[in-house]
Amino acid sequence: MPFVTIKGWRLEYQLIAASDATAPTLILLHEGLGSLAQWRDFPARIAEATGCATLVYSRLGYGQSDKLSEARRVDYMHVEALETLPALRDALAITDPVLVGHSDGASIALIHAGARRWSVRGLILEAPHVFVEDVTVASIAAAREAYRTTDLRSRLARYHRDVDGAFRGWNDIWLAPEFRAWNIEDCLPAITSPSLVIQGEDDEYGTPAQLDAIAAKIAGPIETLLLPDCKHSPHRDQPDAALAAMTRFVKTIAP
Repeated sequence: MPFVTIKGWRLEYQLIAASDATAPTLILLHEGLGSLAQWRDFPARIAEATGCATLVYSRLGYGQSDKLSEARRVDYMHVEALETLPALRDALAITDPVLVGHSDGASIALIHAGARRWSVRGLILEAPHVFVEDVTVASIAAAREAYRTTDLRSRLARYHRDVDGAFRGWNDIWLAPEFRAWNIEDCLPAITSPSLVIQGEDDEYGTPAQLDAIAAKIAGPIETLLLPDCKHSPHRDQPDAALAAMTRFVKTIAP
């Protein structure tokens, strides 16, 4: 994969060309333990289904992008949304995109759109977090134990050049006592872009209270979809249903 230098960091990325010149560009924002490679074939599938150019990248500390040089702070998603993502958009000349975010990536998308400083055509949000729930903390604590006692580390090492940095960067900050007060609901009333929010009924990292909070406070038109037999990753757990909903949504907001 090629690399782009943003704020002095090298970030790996892939940009799939559009098959429809009038379609918006999609920017895929991965989860807290994700990377470019962990999207698997989903970027190619959504690019083909929608005709959109599709950008996917690994954030700092993930995949083959540069390693973290310091521990993440409580505001790490704000830094990504308000500093790194705008710089990446500028570097690759991406205007008026649809942001497709998963988990942490969905929260980053909300913060970016809520700032109202950059044009955003629409938001597709999988399993977003706008506040911290007990179930989230419990599952992240369970992931720490699994990383220590099971083959989780070796499985993640296939995707991250610095697997310990990737895991600890995410796990440590979410389990830090000061992170319990993290909340981004204040950015929702400023968001006027159309939004599609998808969550699994069996999501082990969050409850439908996240969807309810977004639907109650976001200013733009919103559609929510709660998928049965689906955990934290709709595009992996229910790929056909998730892709169909996303494709329909993109086509409704295309010019």
